[in-house]
Amino acid sequence: MTIESFNFTTAHLYGDAFASQFRLRHRVFIERVDYQVPTWKGMEFDQFDTPATQYFVWRDDEGEVRGVARLAPTTLKYMLEEVWPDKVTDINLPHSEQIWEGTRFGVDHSLPPALRNTIVKELVCAYVEYAVEYGINDIIGVMPVGIWRAVFARNGWKSEVIGPEWLEDGINVQAARLPVSLATLQSVRRRTQFNHVLHVDGIDHSQAAPLKVA
Repeated sequence: MTIESFNFTTAHLYGDAFASQFRLRHRVFIERVDYQVPTWKGMEFDQFDTPATQYFVWRDDEGEVRGVARLAPTTLKYMLEEVWPDKVTDINLPHSEQIWEGTRFGVDHSLPPALRNTIVKELVCAYVEYAVEYGINDIIGVMPVGIWRAVFARNGWKSEVIGPEWLEDGINVQAARLPVSLATLQSVRRRTQFNHVLHVDGIDHSQAAPLKVA
């Protein structure tokens, strides 16, 4: 399988994937975690779903999205700045085309654990592949402390904290950044044993020439 990635402009190339990722987000973030964000007919969305947002999805054989994540540039309003600006204490809140925010990273919990693990690894690989290819130097975000460790560090991509831990809805969360480099790409590919998982903007990057990594 591959991770497909699109935005408002290119979503039509991926059938129902755009609506399907909103439905998965409802199952993951509303039904399981009870986020207090808008919903509409079984779909979850927020103010950060904009034309600048890049969506990453893993779809099953029926085309239903089972894994999702998104990235958006910090040149526009973003979640850390708008919702938790006081939780970023170790850096200045960025506004840069080279720094993007990662949010809504989730996998369908009805799937078997082994498949969920595979989807997580592919989403991590897709994040770093996209970031390297499109000149992103850092990905920032807020996630549960355990997710930074179990999802990213475990798969070869160590985060750097940019603020203190705090309790959010009973969960310890923290703002952090994921530095991006060719060495990061090499580390993630080595740890996950995946290469070229990303299919983005109508171009199948899984068939592209390998990126040269040190």
